[in-house]
Amino acid sequence: MSSVLFRRLTVLSTALTAALVIPSAPIRAQSDLTVRAGALAAAQAGPAAGTALPSNFEVREFESLAQQIVSQGKIPGMAMAIVHDGRIISARGYGLSKPFGGTGVTAHTVYRLASVSKSFASTTTATVVNEGKLSWNTPVRSIVREFNLIDPAAAESVDVADLLSHRVGLPKNALDRDIEHGMDFAAARAKLATVKLTCRPGTCFNYQNVAYSVIGDVLTRTTGQPYGQLVQQRVLKPLGMYDSSVGLYGLRGSAAWAVPTVYRNGGWSAVEPKPTYYEVSPAAGVNSSVYDMAQYMIAHLGHRPDMLSSSMLDTLHREVVNTPKEAASNEWRRARLNSAGYALGWRVLNYMGRDVVFHGGAVQGYRTLIAMMPSKDIGIVVLWNSESGTPSGLMPMVMDRALGLSPRSWVRVNGLNLGEVESDDAVPQSGNQTGAQRDPLGEFIRNNVDSNRQ
Repeated sequence: MSSVLFRRLTVLSTALTAALVIPSAPIRAQSDLTVRAGALAAAQAGPAAGTALPSNFEVREFESLAQQIVSQGKIPGMAMAIVHDGRIISARGYGLSKPFGGTGVTAHTVYRLASVSKSFASTTTATVVNEGKLSWNTPVRSIVREFNLIDPAAAESVDVADLLSHRVGLPKNALDRDIEHGMDFAAARAKLATVKLTCRPGTCFNYQNVAYSVIGDVLTRTTGQPYGQLVQQRVLKPLGMYDSSVGLYGLRGSAAWAVPTVYRNGGWSAVEPKPTYYEVSPAAGVNSSVYDMAQYMIAHLGHRPDMLSSSMLDTLHREVVNTPKEAASNEWRRARLNSAGYALGWRVLNYMGRDVVFHGGAVQGYRTLIAMMPSKDIGIVVLWNSESGTPSGLMPMVMDRALGLSPRSWVRVNGLNLGEVESDDAVPQSGNQTGAQRDPLGEFIRNNVDSNRQ
């Protein structure tokens, strides 16, 4: 039996098993936020009706554009997948997995997901909550006594949903520099107790990697299983994501993986994968291919109710905190977004009146993005191994086409690109990599690192 056939049969057999849905207490929301009326009812109805794409939606258009990005030297290689109505309509690789001698990228080439990993942490948590072993409102310190903040009362009030929605009360990217300089996670977690708070937990949004990763401790102590094993057993294996893994050894052990690439001395240079952000595995530790991520999108669009019920998806995708800066951080956002917020491990963008469930990520030599519009039952994932922002414009172009908007190019293949991956999802880098990068054409590319530390 071929490996592809085996994968398909495994996914099919898993889909025939129904899951028991156990309700959880409502997530504590900020007082000035309201839950959209009918959101839960709409989610329970399954994939939305009226998801047909306009007649001028041509997958080949986006595939051709991806090929142009690579052919013009913007990046060494990339992979892209698009799904619609529960099926993959495109999953391809472009360019090379490594400059000067790498193999050709395919739909099964593995990349680091960086901060897109956060959605795997929240998805895994949802499966534990669904079994009644945990609640979204469970106080973190009731499980992880080592979790401390400078204000003991504040630490006692932080719950599971606060971790997953970046509402811990810490300043943005707290202790990321320490992780970047080699501090292990346990030491960074302990050091959280020395960081001055910016607000009471649950009342403001500040993006985190160290604090977010405390969810790994919560899950391990609740289930008795290591975090990476939980992700494998509860998400990757049930969805047939056999290219995917957690951790540096998982990346290196992949049958085919893209080597991180930076621009140095007038050309692309391959570098070793940095181990630092694998220390915060729930925040940045998953590796995957676009083929596997297509399965992930199909599940998050409601086509795998055996694994992710409609009520679970509604909870994961529902905005719990407003993040207005994200609605105006670049050109396409200013033109298309009415608002932006954060849910549980996902961003939620109001894109021309439609919700888009989104996340992006960046670590040295890799960039990633994933976006789904449930009302059109469409999703796109793009993975690439460079620090150029050029491919990020593919996402709004796909969404524009899906909505039948007048064509507009958000990808500048012939000149300066001011696009970015995902503002504060870009984790800080050290050394020369904190400076502005240049693409092979010598054009200045927006710095995705320090300029994003608002």
